[in-house]
Amino acid sequence: MPSSVLSAPISSIGIPKEIKSDELRVAITPDGVKELVSQGLEVRVQTGAGTGVGIEDQSFALAGAKIVSRDEAWSSHLIVKVKEPQEEEYQLLREDMVLFTYLHLAAYPKVGEALLKAGTTSIGYETVQMEDGTLPLLAPMSEIAGRLAAQVGAHLLEKPNGGRGVLIGGCTGVRPARVIVLGAGTVGWNAARLAANMDAEVMLLDRSPERLRKLEAHRKGRLVSVVSSRGLIERLIPTADLIIGAVLTPGGRAPTLVDERMVEQMKSKSVIVDVAIDQGGCIATSKETTHTKPTINIKGVEHYAVSNMPGAVPFTSTEALVSVTLPYILCIAGRGLEGAITERPEIVSGLNTIKGSVCHPGVAKALNLHPRHPMACLN
Repeated sequence: MPSSVLSAPISSIGIPKEIKSDELRVAITPDGVKELVSQGLEVRVQTGAGTGVGIEDQSFALAGAKIVSRDEAWSSHLIVKVKEPQEEEYQLLREDMVLFTYLHLAAYPKVGEALLKAGTTSIGYETVQMEDGTLPLLAPMSEIAGRLAAQVGAHLLEKPNGGRGVLIGGCTGVRPARVIVLGAGTVGWNAARLAANMDAEVMLLDRSPERLRKLEAHRKGRLVSVVSSRGLIERLIPTADLIIGAVLTPGGRAPTLVDERMVEQMKSKSVIVDVAIDQGGCIATSKETTHTKPTINIKGVEHYAVSNMPGAVPFTSTEALVSVTLPYILCIAGRGLEGAITERPEIVSGLNTIKGSVCHPGVAKALNLHPRHPMACLN
């Protein structure tokens, strides 16, 4: 990649239309465009990019964006997306480009191969990590996915939707559904909290006593937090009506917490919602599904494993995403990648590939490659 794209400001920002199955979000809003244009940046929005959110081309144009073709949008030096490039977009990847989007390369190794072959510098929203371990660009989508997981799970437990015919909150004299949430991060906590608010009997499992202790002060309803272990998971799985998989290894593949044998022991027509599917899934039997065909019955259990869950609520998701990505877009475009790293050092952890090298250890491990330090790649 020409050093100027790394070290100098990037004047052109491309916003392609998302083409992943059922992905209706867009990477910028008209308000976001207006902010970027006010800083002297050129924003190229592909025709129809905002249709799924109800944002017409004219709204982007009135905010100062140029409405362009797919190829013109991708010809920009900073490409801002929502989801990882799809196969038909691989040909558009270049060395003189910075790609800023959700990548989840552990689950999509072919995307990683394409980025490396093209020499593209890529920054994964999901691996930008602060010193305290928080993931600022993943958090809003995790919050939405967690809440959707409880909502979707409750819906799928209904008989017409393939479930056991269980009301998640039960009723007077009848026990509620038992919900097992694996992982107490942002996804798991939001899923557990919403399920408990629906009067379900919720067990929230996590390996960190400190994390559970921190959440204890906010616990309400029939919600019990328990330190996780394999033996405990083995005992609890057969009792569950709904299992929500919510574990995360930043950049890496999600660990398998529920194996095939455990799934076989579950109640007929119980439900699994594997939110971790975008990192490979934490349930052994999970297979990626789509919003169009969201479930698959495996071993008598309904599996929901949509990799872009927040895409079901594109208006909310787009607003939430842009609220956290916009400052980074301004920084990267305004100062160049090297300058942006100086101002926001957490961007270093977001770097997944640079000039044909993998520079995130979690991603490298998942792809069976040797990582290079990001700063060595930049120099």
